[in-house]
Amino acid sequence: MKKSIISLSLSTILATSALVSTSASALEVEGLSANVGLVSQYIFRGIVQTDTASASAGIDYENSGFYLGTWAADVQDGLEVDIYGGYGGELDSGLGYSVGFTSYQYTGDFDTSYNEINLGLSYDMFSLTYNVGEWEVENGPDQDYDFLSATVEHEGFYAIYGTWGKDFDGDYIEVGYGTEVSGFDVGIAIVSNSKELAGSTSDENLVFSIGKSF
Repeated sequence: MKKSIISLSLSTILATSALVSTSASALEVEGLSANVGLVSQYIFRGIVQTDTASASAGIDYENSGFYLGTWAADVQDGLEVDIYGGYGGELDSGLGYSVGFTSYQYTGDFDTSYNEINLGLSYDMFSLTYNVGEWEVENGPDQDYDFLSATVEHEGFYAIYGTWGKDFDGDYIEVGYGTEVSGFDVGIAIVSNSKELAGSTSDENLVFSIGKSF
C-alpha cells in the first residue's frame, strides 16, 4: 500500500514539476521561486506527522534580505498550510542572522493552529535556531512552547539536535545526507526521537526525500 502511494505521489511530483517549471519560466519574476517535494514519511522537529508518504509544494519571494512565502503538505487528514515571512542577512564577519514569523494552519481534523517567532544564527557549517510560539487549543487553554535546534552541515552530510520546552517536552536527533541527482534534490535521514515525542517509547525512523526547486 505504501509503495503504491509513493509511486502515485512521485508521478504527481514529476507532473507538478513540469507545470511549475513552465509557469516559472513564463513569469520570470526576480526573487520568486517555487518548490515541490515528496518524503516517505513526514516528520517535523522530531514529531511524526504521517505514517505514509507526503507530497508538498511551496512558493517564495525574496528581495534584499526580506522574504515571504507559503508551503503546503499532505498530512493524511487534510493539509498543513504554512505562511511565513521575515528578514535575513550576513555580516562582514560571515555571521548570518534571521528573524521571522510563521503561522501553521490545518484543514480537516488533523490539528488546530500554531503561531511562532523564528530567530536564527549561522556561521560556516554551524547554525542555531530558536522558535517561540503558541498552540491554539480548540477545547482548552492555549499552550506556549519554544524549540531550540543546532545543526552542523558539511558537503551534504548534516546532523541536527532539537529540543522542545515550556508546555511541550521532548528532543530528537536527525542525521542525514542530501545531494542533487539529474536536477532533483534527493536525501536520506535517520530520525531518532524521545518517548515524549514518539509516545510510550523512543523511536527511530528512516526517511527518504526527493524534491525540485525552480
